[in-house]
Amino acid sequence: MEYVYAAMVLHKAGKKIDEASLGKVLEAAGVKPDLTKMKALVAALDGVDVEKVIKEAAIQQVAVAAAPAAGAAKAEAKPEAKKEDEKKAAEEAAAGLSALFG
Repeated sequence: MEYVYAAMVLHKAGKKIDEASLGKVLEAAGVKPDLTKMKALVAALDGVDVEKVIKEAAIQQVAVAAAPAAGAAKAEAKPEAKKEDEKKAAEEAAAGLSALFG
C-alpha cells in the first residue's frame, strides 16, 4: 500500500510517477524500495488519469457511506437485503481501487 501512497504523493506534488521518484519517496518514508513492485505500479498507472480515479473513488465512498443510512428502515424488515447491499457496496469500492492498477 505504501507504493500507492507514494504515487499519490508524487501526483499531488505534480511530479512524474516513475521508479526513481517512487524510490526517493519510499526511502524518505523509511521503506526499502522493491524495484519489482515499483515497476509494476508504474506500468499499471501508465495511461491512467489519476485525478479522475481519485474523484470516482471519492464519489463511491460517499455512496457507500450514504447507503446504510438510506437503507436502515429496509434493513430492519429484510436482514438478507442488507447483507446483499453491503456486499454490492464493497464490490463497488473494490472496483474503484482496481482502476488504480489498470
